[in-house]
Amino acid sequence: MQYLLRTCFLALLFVVPAQAQSGAKAGEKKTGQLGEVRVAVDSAVAVRVTASNAELQTLALMAFNAHGGFRIEGSKPQFDIKFTAVAPTQVRVDITRGLGGALTASQVVTGSTPRQALLRAADFAVEKTNDSGLRGFFTARLAFVSQRGGRGEVLVSDLFLGEAKQLTHDNALVLTPRWAPDGSRVIFTSYFRSGAPDIFTADAATGRRETIVSLRGTNTGARFSPNGQQIAMTLSGSGSPEIFVANAQGKQISARTRSDSAKSSPCWSPDGSQILFAMEPGPQLYVMSASGGAPRRLNLGYSYAAEPDWSRTNRNLIACTVRVGGGKFQIAVHDLATGQTKQVSKASFDAVEPSWLADGRHLIYTARDRTSTQLAILDTKTGKSTSLSSFGAAALQASVWTP
Repeated sequence: MQYLLRTCFLALLFVVPAQAQSGAKAGEKKTGQLGEVRVAVDSAVAVRVTASNAELQTLALMAFNAHGGFRIEGSKPQFDIKFTAVAPTQVRVDITRGLGGALTASQVVTGSTPRQALLRAADFAVEKTNDSGLRGFFTARLAFVSQRGGRGEVLVSDLFLGEAKQLTHDNALVLTPRWAPDGSRVIFTSYFRSGAPDIFTADAATGRRETIVSLRGTNTGARFSPNGQQIAMTLSGSGSPEIFVANAQGKQISARTRSDSAKSSPCWSPDGSQILFAMEPGPQLYVMSASGGAPRRLNLGYSYAAEPDWSRTNRNLIACTVRVGGGKFQIAVHDLATGQTKQVSKASFDAVEPSWLADGRHLIYTARDRTSTQLAILDTKTGKSTSLSSFGAAALQASVWTP
């Protein structure tokens, strides 16, 4: 129950934040900003990035600086990437081999806004400048909690917190916003109206709210299935918090677990056939059939493992929050194929609440220290972490949707 209270009731407020630790690993460069860890990566693709106006230039540099597979190189790049605004919502990207070299790719990309057009063009550039088949992730949309101006509201934005739109106006404790698979709405827990944790959805375009589950006890951790037809959630009305599944309207609710151990953070497998969740003692991660049955523990090698997210790109990879030496929280990735678990963040601050980006390599997560929280992008291969600081210490608990 102690774990449930931490994740369900204190996750937004961080009333008892973990103490910041010091002492970076050799080779890491700290920039002094929460959420940032810089690493030297010789294998990164060197690119020069320019754009036809200052706004696009700033966004393009922000994008490629956040990608662990690239480094900005002005004098001797492997590729020269140029973005040019050709219409209000169109950007042309031209890619040459080195400075003044042969044109290797060119494309005119349309977006709903100039920012979206640039980010789509940047994704095209990623795909054309690496040999490993890596896809771009810059067009991702975020749903997140903002504490700016109150106790908490749900916002949606682009990956770099631009064009942010507020979906709720509750001034209430709000937790874990998650996208529907088609990007049409966001599901979340809020203490709106009743003062108790109920599950709601909000239309991503209009903000129109619907009550999904409002039962006795706690109603938390809701996530849509990959096909959008079901919702997994944690409900405690029957006693101990258990995993339940309902239809997309919150009806036909049925239990999937039955025991005295507290459970939380249900997460669907990419094909919707299994549900992954955290369970006490520990907590530890368990997986079971989506129809129920005996859960199987995943042996991650940590005494604490929680907040899982199952990659849609690489179905063998699960990201989660683990506790490491000194009580610090970091992010680990477990490989179902090999049974191996790797700690992928090694920061002086806590790294929690991971959510996979579309390339199956990078994550969005919450960085926190004694005084503040921020969203950041983590490269799971290199450990490079880049802060998304537009909302300062106000943004946390993000989930990702990619058009």
